[in-house]
Amino acid sequence: MDLHRQYKTSNNETLENVVMIHSRALLLLSCDFGTAWNSRKLIASKKQLLPIFMDELRLSALVLSYSPKSEQAWSHRRWVINMLSGRCSTLQDIIERESELVEKFAEKSKMNYRAWNHRCWLVSYMTREQVLHELKRSRNWAGLHIADNSCFHYRRKLMLRNFEGLHHFQENDSFGYSAKAYQVWKEELDWNEALIKRYVGREALWLHRRFLCLYWMRYLAANLLGISGQSEPRCSIDNDIKSFLDHEFCLLDSCSTVPDDDFEDFQAQAIHSASYMLWLTKHIPKSQGIDLQDKLSDLLRVLNKVCPERSSLWDYLVKNHCE
Repeated sequence: MDLHRQYKTSNNETLENVVMIHSRALLLLSCDFGTAWNSRKLIASKKQLLPIFMDELRLSALVLSYSPKSEQAWSHRRWVINMLSGRCSTLQDIIERESELVEKFAEKSKMNYRAWNHRCWLVSYMTREQVLHELKRSRNWAGLHIADNSCFHYRRKLMLRNFEGLHHFQENDSFGYSAKAYQVWKEELDWNEALIKRYVGREALWLHRRFLCLYWMRYLAANLLGISGQSEPRCSIDNDIKSFLDHEFCLLDSCSTVPDDDFEDFQAQAIHSASYMLWLTKHIPKSQGIDLQDKLSDLLRVLNKVCPERSSLWDYLVKNHCE
């Protein structure tokens, strides 16, 4: 601390190496010492040298190897990457290695929100090719960690980044981009359904499906307004939405069966599926004119069967929905 104060007042270059050495030793003992990290930021920002920034990435990686949930270390890495942005020709390679590093620590430390938050932050620096590669690469990991909602949140960030092109491409190119974005969404939806049927009663999978369905509705609304540049006929889009909803209600029927009352996962699956459909019916475009009364009655029956102790809550939600 004395050296840090002396350096700030004198800017003596002789003290720089000493401050860097002592701060490194201190961080290896106490990784969340913010002043030590800030002293390194001060020197690195004055030098503006690529080797120094790379040393900071190596030091923070070393700290994270034994303290993978250190917020200060993850924050320091974001600061370094932000400093490198626009002045480093290998930034995309660094971003790719960062993503791999997060996955490594996520495997080592379960439910590591800070690591996944860092990975979500990286998405803004990715090219579209990297986004598609990350969607493909993170799929296997997500399929093996279906209870970790952070991974699915990361995939949602990637998909939103991919969908951004729908609103930015020129009119003559937007239809091809729109078709590719739709294909990515459809593959994710089908994969999500397969996971739901394979892993019974996992809430993270149903929450991910909510995102996919909500974006489906917005995607169709964009086409109705001609944002994509190649609007489909109104009747075709109406049929698409109705077909989609019919498929979702079929999924509800298959997931609402409780073969064994003693197996709580099946009860959880029924509750999650019925809650999901109750949420979905709230977001159906009013222009569809779909009569949901019978569907809501089926939802109420399922909810009261699997969770009768909350029957008053289900009655209240369905009643307000009808109003």
